[in-house]
Amino acid sequence: MTTTIDVHAHILLPELEALVADSPGLAEAKALDARRNGPEALAVSGPMVAARIPRLTDADARLTAMDEQGVDIQLVSPSPSHYHYWADEETALAVCRVANAATAAHCEKAPHRLRGLGLAPLQHPRMMIDALDDALAHGLLGVEISSHAPARELSDPDYEPFWSHAEATGALVFLHPFGCTLDERLDRWYLSNTVGQPTENAVALSHLIFSGVLDRHPALKIIAAHGGGYLPTHIGRSDHAWRARPDAHGCAQPPSSYLRRLYFDSLVHDPDVLRTLIRAAGPTRVLLGSDFPFDMGSDDPLAALRAAELPPDEFEAVRGANAAALINLDPGK
Repeated sequence: MTTTIDVHAHILLPELEALVADSPGLAEAKALDARRNGPEALAVSGPMVAARIPRLTDADARLTAMDEQGVDIQLVSPSPSHYHYWADEETALAVCRVANAATAAHCEKAPHRLRGLGLAPLQHPRMMIDALDDALAHGLLGVEISSHAPARELSDPDYEPFWSHAEATGALVFLHPFGCTLDERLDRWYLSNTVGQPTENAVALSHLIFSGVLDRHPALKIIAAHGGGYLPTHIGRSDHAWRARPDAHGCAQPPSSYLRRLYFDSLVHDPDVLRTLIRAAGPTRVLLGSDFPFDMGSDDPLAALRAAELPPDEFEAVRGANAAALINLDPGK
C-alpha cells in the first residue's frame, strides 16, 4: 500500500517568538498584519490557534492526529507567522537558526514519520544560502518561503545564487504566502486568506515563470501551497499573453508548460478544481496537503482526495507516491 504523505503541515515555535519579542520592527509588523486581516478575523484566529497549540507543538499530539487522519508521514514546516521578514540581518539569521533547530528537534521525536523544512530570510537574499545550508545540516529537507519580501519579488536577480544552490543541493523550497499586498481591501470576511492567499500564490509563481527562473534552474524542487492558487486554473490567460505580447515573453516556453516543472499541494477545497490542477500540472506533480492543523486546512485530507474520484493510479500518486519520490522515500514503506 502507498505511504500517505502530507506535505503541508505546520509547527508553532514559541522559542522563536520569545527571541524576537523585544525586537524593533515587530510592533509595526504586527500592526500591518492586523490592518490586512481586520479585527473580525483577528478575533476568530486567536482562539482558533490557541485551541490547536497541542497539535502545533507536541509531537505525540501530532502523531495521534495523524493516526486519526490515516497519514503516515508529515512534512512539517514552521507556521508562516514565523517569517519575520521585517528583521535586520542579525535577527533574521537568528530566527532561521532557531526555526531550523527547533523544527528538527520536533521531527527527531518520530524520525520515521516526521520530516521537516526550515526557514530562509527572503528579505536578505545574500543570507539565504547560509540559512538553507543550516537547515540541511539539521537534517531538514529544505526551507519554506513566502510569496514575496518587502520590495522584492521572487523574480529579483538577487535570488539567483539561492535558486542555484537549492537546485544543486536538491533542497525542497515550499512556497507558502503570508500576508497579501492588497492590504485593507481584504480586511473583511477573511478575504485576506480566501482571496489573498491564492492571489499571492499566482503572482509569485508568475514571477518565477515569466522571469525565466525555471528556465535557468529546471531542476528546482518548488512546492506551491494551496494548489498554486489561481494560476493553474487560469493559466490559459498567461499563455495567451505570452503569444500575443512581446513584453510577456520573458520565458522560453508557454507559461503552462512550467506547471509541469513545479509541485503543488492538493489543498484546493473543491474536487473539480483538484482534477483541473492535476490535468494542468500532470498527475506526478500534485502532492497531498492538509494545512495541518489550521481551520483553513482539511481535517480529513484523504477524504478530500477521494472526493475527486481520480483514477486509481492518480489517487495513489497524489496520496503519497509522488511525495515519496520527491523526498527519496521508498513508497512501499
